[in-house]
Amino acid sequence: MKTRSDNHSFQDTQKILDIKSVTAGYNGNIVLQDINLSIYEKDFLGLIGPNGSGKTTLLKLILGILAPLSGSIRYYFNQRQANQKNIGYLPQLSMFDKKFPITVLDVVLSGLVLNTGIWRHFPRQEHRMAMEVLNLMGISKLESHPIGELSGGQTQRVFLARALISSPKLLILDEPNTFVDQSFEMNLYEILRKLNKQMAIVMVSHDLGMIASQVKSIACLSNTLYYHDSGEITQELLDKYNCPIDLITHGDIPHRVLKHHRQDHD
Repeated sequence: MKTRSDNHSFQDTQKILDIKSVTAGYNGNIVLQDINLSIYEKDFLGLIGPNGSGKTTLLKLILGILAPLSGSIRYYFNQRQANQKNIGYLPQLSMFDKKFPITVLDVVLSGLVLNTGIWRHFPRQEHRMAMEVLNLMGISKLESHPIGELSGGQTQRVFLARALISSPKLLILDEPNTFVDQSFEMNLYEILRKLNKQMAIVMVSHDLGMIASQVKSIACLSNTLYYHDSGEITQELLDKYNCPIDLITHGDIPHRVLKHHRQDHD
């Protein structure tokens, strides 16, 4: 199994996350086994794998939603181990109930409650922070709109703003291109490139073309993890690390066919 080595030279970066020999699952069923991965400042990691390979399980482990059955997950701040996670998370929009009565501004501000508690007043400074990230997303005029009235692309911009308001060291994007409207797609990629100068990014995607064009390194999950220190995806690479994905290339843009479609925890 290939994983990033701690001997890798990162003279101007610091480790922010370290996963060592982690096994995880649900109700006695093993989903991930012997996972090893280190993430450093300014990393841009693409996470790929077929349905049932454990991508969502890995995200739950990183976010602290799921505890590993064995192994360790450690977070670092200023080169010291830290208890508090500084992670921004953009979920898949299918996980959100659009009928929930909340405004755009309140959704963005809710990104601050993970560290401070939900029952509190947001001061004027934090309102300004929320408006700044909404302006970055190009939707500041929608601050008072109910979230349920927005398009899919607008909703995703709101949740990206929510993920960024706490100035995270690590930004996790779960299938970010699923609901991006065409007018915002290229803008999103440019935003991510700028953000990557300030924070590490982990992007989960089934779109191999998007992954290859954006990321600096690749991790393929197939119940264990295979790390490749490059953003280039080739069929030879996938075969070498037993990643069960086929590439079908038309011109310069790769498309993918997943060999296995299972209904396990993904």
